[in-house]
Amino acid sequence: MTEEPARPDPDALLALARREGRGRLKVFLGAAPGVGKTMEMLAEARRLLAGGTDVLAGIVETHGRVETQAAIGDLPLLPRARLPYRGQVLEEFDLDGALARRPRILLLDELAHSNAPGSRHPKRWQDVEELREAGIEVWTTMNVQHLESLSEAVARITGVRVAETVPDHVLAEADAVELIDIPPAELIERMRQGRIYRPDQAGRALRGFFREGNLAALREMALRRTAERVDADVTGYMRANAIAGPWPAGDRVMALVGADPSAEMVVREARRVADALKAPLIALHVEQPSAAPGADPGPALLLAERLGAVTETVVAADLPSAILREARARNATHLVIGRGRPVWWRRLAGRTLSAALLRQATDFTLHLVPEPAAAPRRMLPERRVLPPWLGWAATAALVAGATLIGLGVDGVVPEGALGMIYLVPIVAAAVGFGAVQGGVAAVLSFLAWNFLFLPPRYTLAIAGPQDVVGVVVFALVALLLAGTAGSLGGSVRAARARVVGLRRLVEFSRRLGTAGDKGDLMQAIAEEASRIAGGPACVLRLLPPLPGDSAPEPVLRAGVPIDAEPDEASMAAARWAAANGRPAGRGTDTLPAAAWQFRPMRTARGLAGLVGLRPPAEGGPPDGEADRALNALLDQAAVALERADLMEERAHSEARSETEALRTALLTSLGHDLRTPLTSIRGAIATLRTSGPALSPATRADLLTTAEEETERLSRWIANILDLVRIENRQIEPRREAVDLADAIDTAAERASRAHGRAILVDPGPRPMAPRLDPALLDQVLANLLDNALKFSAPGGQVRARAGREGPEVVITVEDDGPGIPPDALPRVFDPFFRATRTDRIAAGTGLGLAICRGLVQAMGGRIAAESPAVPGAGGTRVVLRFPAA
Repeated sequence: MTEEPARPDPDALLALARREGRGRLKVFLGAAPGVGKTMEMLAEARRLLAGGTDVLAGIVETHGRVETQAAIGDLPLLPRARLPYRGQVLEEFDLDGALARRPRILLLDELAHSNAPGSRHPKRWQDVEELREAGIEVWTTMNVQHLESLSEAVARITGVRVAETVPDHVLAEADAVELIDIPPAELIERMRQGRIYRPDQAGRALRGFFREGNLAALREMALRRTAERVDADVTGYMRANAIAGPWPAGDRVMALVGADPSAEMVVREARRVADALKAPLIALHVEQPSAAPGADPGPALLLAERLGAVTETVVAADLPSAILREARARNATHLVIGRGRPVWWRRLAGRTLSAALLRQATDFTLHLVPEPAAAPRRMLPERRVLPPWLGWAATAALVAGATLIGLGVDGVVPEGALGMIYLVPIVAAAVGFGAVQGGVAAVLSFLAWNFLFLPPRYTLAIAGPQDVVGVVVFALVALLLAGTAGSLGGSVRAARARVVGLRRLVEFSRRLGTAGDKGDLMQAIAEEASRIAGGPACVLRLLPPLPGDSAPEPVLRAGVPIDAEPDEASMAAARWAAANGRPAGRGTDTLPAAAWQFRPMRTARGLAGLVGLRPPAEGGPPDGEADRALNALLDQAAVALERADLMEERAHSEARSETEALRTALLTSLGHDLRTPLTSIRGAIATLRTSGPALSPATRADLLTTAEEETERLSRWIANILDLVRIENRQIEPRREAVDLADAIDTAAERASRAHGRAILVDPGPRPMAPRLDPALLDQVLANLLDNALKFSAPGGQVRARAGREGPEVVITVEDDGPGIPPDALPRVFDPFFRATRTDRIAAGTGLGLAICRGLVQAMGGRIAAESPAVPGAGGTRVVLRFPAA
């Protein structure tokens, strides 16, 4: 039997066909501004122009850089469009001019740029899409931080949230991506030389975004995203050219997860191999419907997800073939399997999984993981589905075996009773291979019994009425057993298939629970739908209807494979499904000519979106078990998306509430804490100006003193605001050195005593105590705490400061005997702009002192807490600082 030749993947061919009529897109990708993307693009464009290619510079952003302006050279420039906006004239890219000019190659700098109001499209990448549809090749530049999927990661790393983003599919659909890369040290040197930003901007950038660690992280992101893009190109080429693979262009590790005690060890070993190779990890579990119930692979698959692997579960009868098929489809290069403990006869016959893979997986590197020493031995042998012809051979062998037994007991057992022996092969064949094989076993058994044992022997004739009755009864019982046992066997196999389906749903639910954001969630839904339907799948979310429209607009958010996108005719079916909440497209009563079928994901709040399926050309939409599994998937996916939407709405609501509260507090503080000193300063100055000569020297001195004090108060308030901003932006970097706590407390107490004219009781504690802290930050904390204590205690009250040692920590306590803090205000006393309210008054101050203290203490690795009353049954407040002693 000749092997069927490999055929190109239709999806890959269709993706190539869709690109034929569109203009090419080349992206010059960089890790950060200043790496030379625009310079490289212009240099290549000048080389092509010199060779006679029609190149047009649509827009080049020089940002005032002389080098970039000079690099344009003799490239023809497209005049910019002039757009009036609010009394000004803005210059922007002229899309209509470019379409009318139709150059061979058009240069468009800064793909993530937002167009000026009045432009046809709000974003420049949308201009690029229209140019490509018109058949114009576009070259553009972009930094990796502008990719939509990386915006959160970039914000966490750099502390700067990028406002302008580009959808990931734009880069994925590019025909070429060229990485422009330089080391971070060289980029920083360019910044210092003023070749990227102006000197004043460069200084701020070097202290913020352009730190070496930030640039290294962005560089890794750019390298990884470019590697993923190249890998997608290699995979697409292999599928379009029917190359089975694997191609060792890049390493990929696949862990084969079984339902045995070694599964978790296999996952951990595969993770180590993947880390050593810097390669992605895939965890594959092959479920065999005919296998005996065993252990649950769920914990091992959950461990694989926690370790960052992509988990896959497939159902197949032939284990080695399924493994190799999936490995080739995913271009894996390394297979990690457990050695296991197969039964002795499989080892002797060379029919273990590892032996089969060693024979067949000649294109892969195979890693064998030994069985754990404490793992129990398998009690039941492995089972494997036999080929169909072997079922017929086994049926004949079972009847022959029963015949041999009958010949052995012939003469001891009556002829009529010998027929009972043949019931055993009938039941065995029906249960093991189905009702048809059971019926054939019944016919063969009847013929053998009649020919060999019923008189007259060695003929098919029946001698007497008694034998006729026996034969009829035997035939009825045999056929009944064959049908019943066969149905029972089919039911068992169907039940196993349903168990596999339920297990996959449970695994999918777990994947939904571990998805990082809505993008990951929708990608997981598309992958599971594609696996169930056996073809491309996508997820569409619904945008609110535009003014004048009554139906929401479905928008593609995820697809498997990555280029799966419904055509315009299919999108009409998607819009109908979104408007009516019912399935539409292929295989339905609505727009059945469409290539895609769309099914709604319904929740109590309405439609959460649509799942689109494109069935294979030779088959129809999912039915039977696949249809039920898909409906279950839609229900779970709708709930997960609704939960994600609610969590996002709650996060936005909380952020708005916090912002509003902070804004109110800031405005209130501004209204009081700025107006009061400014009023005093203005009054003193006005009095001195109008009545200065008539005032006594003492009065003039008093007015000047008031102005000076209020100016100092205003300066302290502004300094507190700036300190709080530095703390919130995590710009505080302590300079750690050994600090003598006794000297630090004495110095701060002496300064506070002079300022308030009151003594402070100081207990320096045992010496020496010298934790590694920042002396300047600690002095600021102590000054704020002592100032608060003196301010909120009675004029004759006492303020105490002491230090001590408690286990591995040093403890500093500042205590006063004032009215204390109300119990309901105690949990919020360290919040910015919060001021405790009592029945008789509102505490004076800006509400920033304790918030700054908390930020500075945390920056030094310590803790701060407030207790009130300081002494049970009395009043006062105690603030406790704790720092590591070492």
